[in-house]
Amino acid sequence: MTESSGPSSAPPPPPGGGIAPGSPAYRRANLALFLAGFATFSLLYCVQPLLPELVAEFGVSPAHSSLALSLTTSLLAVAILCAAALSEGFGRRGLMFGSLIGAATLNLAAALAPSWSLLLVLRALEGLALGGVPAVAMAYLAEEIEPRGLGRAMGLYIGGTALGGMLGRVITGHLVEAFSWRVAVGGIGLAGLVAAIGFLLLLPPSRNFTPRRGFDPHFHLAAWGRHLASPALRLLFATGFLAMGTFVALFNYIGFRLTAPPYEFSQGTLGMIFVVYVFGIASSWAAGALIDRFGRRLVLPGAAVATGLGVALTLPGGLVPMLAGLILFTLGFFLTHAIASGWVGRVAVGTKGHAASLYLLAYYVGSSVVGSTAGWFWTAGGWTAIALFLLALLGLELLVALRLRAVTAP
Repeated sequence: MTESSGPSSAPPPPPGGGIAPGSPAYRRANLALFLAGFATFSLLYCVQPLLPELVAEFGVSPAHSSLALSLTTSLLAVAILCAAALSEGFGRRGLMFGSLIGAATLNLAAALAPSWSLLLVLRALEGLALGGVPAVAMAYLAEEIEPRGLGRAMGLYIGGTALGGMLGRVITGHLVEAFSWRVAVGGIGLAGLVAAIGFLLLLPPSRNFTPRRGFDPHFHLAAWGRHLASPALRLLFATGFLAMGTFVALFNYIGFRLTAPPYEFSQGTLGMIFVVYVFGIASSWAAGALIDRFGRRLVLPGAAVATGLGVALTLPGGLVPMLAGLILFTLGFFLTHAIASGWVGRVAVGTKGHAASLYLLAYYVGSSVVGSTAGWFWTAGGWTAIALFLLALLGLELLVALRLRAVTAP
């Protein structure tokens, strides 16, 4: 892929005409994908603030408790590739709806799991089910939205994921304090079912997508191979891996720090920590305006620096600098993700669903690998060891962002 296919080259208008910003269809598509992002992330991450509860309930170690999340994201990463291929033959809308319904049902079943092993199995299956949403949603937006409205639409979708991640964690924190972790997980499952129905009713059918007949493995392998041959896309995939890995690792273990002395937060208070996701929603929505004014090549390294400064602020023991650090970290992460995910759709030439699936594969593998690996650092050196580990990864993310400036056009 040449530099001319970088961010300064907008993709040509879809052959059937894209959905125009400001139109009723644009508002419906944005709201539908917002609900899809909300449901996906609330279902996926509702167990994160419950890890200390799972340790107490099932007698597992903190590192093992993270499997309730890491297994889900690992299977999600694998399923994303399959879903991107399937969506080429079966369409975008139906696959996303089926994935949301299946995942919500499995979350309800996980709330009733009598054993740790069965809970992990159900959470792993939930990851498989959710694979039909993220890459397909990104492909739908890239195909159906006019290029001038794509940045805002992608930012709104990412904002939905931020809101889902926030409410999933905050609601479970309060429900577990008032009732139990089972009621908390079951409540998120019911919310996912409602969001799935709203998604189906709102999302306009695809106008610029033609399903492929049959299943041709060579076509899919060739498509993935073409995208992996692009230096710019490889760097964007690495950005997704590092950004999501550090994000999940920090929020996996901040709960263990804050529920221990001297803080001794209750589950309800701990859940409120995730209100910092409001700043992630804001940064996702602001991404389009920042890109228009300063360009992706400048904003992305700045987001990496902000994320690193956020981690550094969590090192002192005071709650005020820690909260400030969490806010800055969250702002930087969601800005990074909104820029990188939207950039993939613009750089990729053809088969945008395959490009999106590779980005999200790296994104969720980072969540699983770094999220679990950080447990070793927690055991070895507590929060200081985790913070230094994350700062090293974010330093690498900054280098990747600077390299992107060299391989893409201004």
